[in-house]
Amino acid sequence: MNETNENNIKASLVDSIQVLKANIDRPIIRKILRLISTKCPKDRKNRLEIALELMTNTRSRADTCVICNLFAPLLNGIVTRSAKAFGVTKEQLVEKFENPYWRRGLVNTVTGIAKFGVTKPFVPSAPFLVVWDYTYACNLQCKHCYATAGKPLKDELTTKEAFKCVDQLAEAGVTSIAFSGGEALIRKDFFKVAGHARDLGIFPAVATNGTLLTKEMVKKLKKLNLGYVQISLDGACAKTHDMFRGVPGMFEKTVQGIKNCVEAGDIFVEVATTITNLNYKEFPEIVRLCRELGIDWFMHYNFVPVGRGTTIMDLDLDPFEREKMIRYLWHELRTDDSMALLSTAPQFARIAIQEEHGDSAVIPSHFYNCDLPGQLQNLSSFVGGCGAGRFYCAVRPNGNIEPCVFLPITVGNIRHDNFEELWENNRTLWTLRDRDKLQDNCGSCKFKYVCGGCRARAYAYFGDIRAPDPGCINNKEAYYVAMQKQLLKTQLTQLKVRV
Repeated sequence: MNETNENNIKASLVDSIQVLKANIDRPIIRKILRLISTKCPKDRKNRLEIALELMTNTRSRADTCVICNLFAPLLNGIVTRSAKAFGVTKEQLVEKFENPYWRRGLVNTVTGIAKFGVTKPFVPSAPFLVVWDYTYACNLQCKHCYATAGKPLKDELTTKEAFKCVDQLAEAGVTSIAFSGGEALIRKDFFKVAGHARDLGIFPAVATNGTLLTKEMVKKLKKLNLGYVQISLDGACAKTHDMFRGVPGMFEKTVQGIKNCVEAGDIFVEVATTITNLNYKEFPEIVRLCRELGIDWFMHYNFVPVGRGTTIMDLDLDPFEREKMIRYLWHELRTDDSMALLSTAPQFARIAIQEEHGDSAVIPSHFYNCDLPGQLQNLSSFVGGCGAGRFYCAVRPNGNIEPCVFLPITVGNIRHDNFEELWENNRTLWTLRDRDKLQDNCGSCKFKYVCGGCRARAYAYFGDIRAPDPGCINNKEAYYVAMQKQLLKTQLTQLKVRV
């Protein structure tokens, strides 16, 4: 995998914004963007993507219709002006877009502007990332599993339906699919379907518990040209990790799986850790272990009490513990760049601004730490914190479409709904995208466009996607109210059992 791929396709969002920022507010450019971001009925692709292919010499003009050939000079003009505005050469930008995934990311950005305007935060024309719970079959019994995985659903998509699902996502313009679960590697057709996604220009990734990542399995992943592997690790020692995972002996297998991926090379390796009071004090040791293992990224996952996680709600961090942990993560990121550190907690961006007094060049997002020198406040609001139903969404094993794997609200089903139409028109998705609809204190917070709070946590605690995120210190009162309600609920349940 080349250096561009190692930066991960999801980073294309930031560069796309940088390319366009100097131009998108000009009416004439907006008209051009609307014109060139339509789909060509003859070439069967977005005209902008075709123009990018022509500009980077990855497509022949002889194989392109006359109209699409005419659009190429318009794009050249935009790229030239944008390159000059941001202090880079046109050649440097063109080199970036030689990568098909970066091209797809830019198309997503431009088409989103053409369709929805310059929203704050930004809404692309299709998700940059779809997390597909490929199956709920799993070899573990994790305490915090959002899917309550173990056995496959009776109505999971067939292989034929899975291929059609990929076709729909590709047609809509989705940039990346992360195959998750359950344990995606258990399904025998995984490599066929992931390969189909790759062939259609979608960046394939997999989220796994790591126990099946033998050297032979890793070789198959490399042959697939799968660009990204996320491995769950919930402790720095066997006792903690295996307690989380519900099966003894898994720590050694998981660590070995991480080592196999790192040693194989050409695979971008991320380790994901969900933090609760079971491993909170062990957090620094987990980060240290990941550095020793030589991984590329470390991702802290916000605990969301859904699925099996509802049974350990009392183990959630309080707002002060979460704040302390995220600030520790930020200081680690700033003092040691040997490994990138990320967090799904949208408060990470707010803390970055506060810690650096608004002068930080790096703004953390859900899946990428954006390097934004000199334009922090402006573009951080554009990136916008929580991306549920905005930058990404989820597909369940039976085809149900949801805003986020941690937000169990079904907005459609890939079997019978048009994915592109859902993304453009669904009311729930647009509610999630509109920060002005948030309830206090998230709604009145000056960081609402940068952070917005975790909408999944708000829904899990209060049953309302507009509610405050109880994980933030600005909402500490909401957290204690929620925990009191949960305590009362637990007591009532125990009373019923006794009766």
